[in-house]
Amino acid sequence: MTLHETTPAAAAETAARPAARAGAARPPRPSTRPNGQWKIDGTAPLNGNEEWKQVDNGLSVRDRIENIYSKGGFASIDPTDLHGRFRVWGLYTQRKPGIDGGRTAQLEPHELEDEFFMLRVRIDGGQLTTEQLRVIAGISSEFGRDTADLTDRQNIQLHWIQVEAMPEIWRRLEGVGLGTTEACGDVPRVVLGSPVAGIAADELIDPTPQIDEITSRFIGDDSLANLPRKFKSAITGHPSQDVVHEINDVAFVAIEHPDLGIGYDLWVGGGLSTTPRLGERLGVFVAPERVADAWHGVAQIFRDYGYRRLRNKARLKFLLAEWGAEKFRQILQDEYLGYELPDGPPAPKPKTQGDHVGVHRQKDGRFYVGATPIVGRVSGPILSKLADLIEEHGSTRLRTTPHQKVVILDIPEDRVESLIAGLDELGLSARPSLIRRGTIACTGIEFCKLAIVETKAYATTAVLDLEERLAQFELPHPISLHVNGCPNSCARIQTADIGLKGQLVTIDGEQVPGYQVHLGGGLVNADRDEPGLGRTVRGLKVAADGIADYVDRVVKRFLAERDAAADESFAQWAHRADEESLQ
Repeated sequence: MTLHETTPAAAAETAARPAARAGAARPPRPSTRPNGQWKIDGTAPLNGNEEWKQVDNGLSVRDRIENIYSKGGFASIDPTDLHGRFRVWGLYTQRKPGIDGGRTAQLEPHELEDEFFMLRVRIDGGQLTTEQLRVIAGISSEFGRDTADLTDRQNIQLHWIQVEAMPEIWRRLEGVGLGTTEACGDVPRVVLGSPVAGIAADELIDPTPQIDEITSRFIGDDSLANLPRKFKSAITGHPSQDVVHEINDVAFVAIEHPDLGIGYDLWVGGGLSTTPRLGERLGVFVAPERVADAWHGVAQIFRDYGYRRLRNKARLKFLLAEWGAEKFRQILQDEYLGYELPDGPPAPKPKTQGDHVGVHRQKDGRFYVGATPIVGRVSGPILSKLADLIEEHGSTRLRTTPHQKVVILDIPEDRVESLIAGLDELGLSARPSLIRRGTIACTGIEFCKLAIVETKAYATTAVLDLEERLAQFELPHPISLHVNGCPNSCARIQTADIGLKGQLVTIDGEQVPGYQVHLGGGLVNADRDEPGLGRTVRGLKVAADGIADYVDRVVKRFLAERDAAADESFAQWAHRADEESLQ
C-alpha cells in the first residue's frame, strides 16, 4: 500500500470520534473477534486508522508539510495526512464558520472544516520563559489573527493558522526551545507537570528532571508513535496534587516512603470523554531515577496490549478495567521493567488548592503569583504585554497550569502588588472571584469540528454575570464550573462541581443549543477526600444562554441547604440533595 492509497478522510475522521454514550469504562465483552492487541492478535490493522498509521505513523509528515504542502497550499494536502498525520505535529483543521451545532453529526469532515488550522504548542511541565512567550505571542499576531488560549493540558492553542506558514512557525518555536512534536494524535501527549516545580517552599521533590528525561528520550521516538489512542501523562512533586493525576493514562504523585525516602506513587488508566474512568494506584513506590523507565513500561503496555479494533475502546482505561491493577503491575514488572517495584503508600490528602492562584512564597524567599484569565482566553497582544510586565518586575519565568491559569515566578516581595495591578489591566486576575477562579471551558463550536455548542463566549458572559449576582454571598470554597461543547469532556465536565455537556436540548418545546448538567464531581483536593464523578439528574438541561441563571439558582440553594457545621462542600451537598433542589 502506498501513501496515497490509505483510508479516505471521512473514514479516518469518523473513526476518531468517540462513541456518544456515558458511563464507567468497561472491558469489551468476550468475543471471538480480535481486539487488535498486538501481543495477542498480531499487528494486522483492523480499521482504517490502524492502516494508515502502519503505512506512516505521522512523524515523517513534517517533511511533506515543509517541502510540499506549504508550497502547494491547502488543496495540495493528501486527505489522510490532513485528517490523521497532521495531528502528530499539533495541527487540526478548524471548523468552518457559520455551521450550527445541529449539523455537526450530519456533515462529512471536509464539509465541516475550514482551510485553517488549530495549532497546539507543546509545553511540557508548563515551563516557559518570557522569550518563549513573546515568540508565541508574535506567531499569534502574525499568523493566527491574535488568537491564543491557555488549555487545561498546559499548552497554548492558536487558530487561523495556514499550512503555508508552518515552516516559519516551526523555525521560530524551535529557535527558543519549543515545538509541536506529538502535541496531538495517537502518541504520548504533553507531560503535565507541577506549575511550581522547583519553586514552591512546600514541594516534596522537583519533578523537572523526570519530565526532561521522559521528553528527551521518548518524544519523537518512532517506537511509540503508533499507540492505540492518545496517551496522557502527569507528574507532580507538590503536595497539592496539582496535575489532575486521576484522569491521566499514567501519573506520578510525590510521596514520602517511611523507609525509601521521597519518590512517586504510580497511577494508571484514568480518562474521561464519553466513558469516564478514574485511574488506579498500582500500589508501588517509584524512585526518581526509575520514573522514566516506569513511564516507558506503561507506554509500551499500552502499545502492545491496548485495544485497536474499535477506536472508542482504545484508551488504556479499558485495558485496566479488564486486567485490574494487580495484573497490570505484574506485567509491567515482569515483561517491561525486569524487576519488582517496592510497595508504597498513597499520598496524603492535599491541604491547599492545586490551581496556585494568588500570592505564594517561594523556597528562595521571592514570590510566585497565580492568575486567571476568564476560561483560558487570552491573545497574542496580551501574551506580549504579559512578557513585558514580567520582565519589568525582575523575572523571566512563568508557568501554565492544568486549570487554564498562569503562574508568574521569582517576584521580589516589594514588587508583588505592582505585578498584580498590571495583571489586572491585562484581564489576568490574581485575586479572582471564586466563580471566575473555578470556571474553565473547551474550545467549543467557534473552532472545533466536534462541538455542538459555543463555550467560551457563553461561559465568559456567565462568569461576569455571576460575579455581580453572587457578590454579597460568601462561598465556602471555589465552585468549579466546567463548560464543554460536546460529550467528549475536554473541559473535564464529570470532575466539576457543575459540569455542562454541550448538546441540543428541548426547552419549552423548542430545540436550542444547551447543556446536560453534571453535579458534584471532583478530584482529590483540599476540600475533597476522594475523587468522584458527577451526578446527572434525568431531564436536567440548561439553555446555552442560561448558564448564569442556573448556576445562580443552584449555588444559592446549596448555601441555604448545606450543613455548615460539618463544612459540607458543594459536591457533598449535590450528591445528597433532592432532585428538586438541583433543578
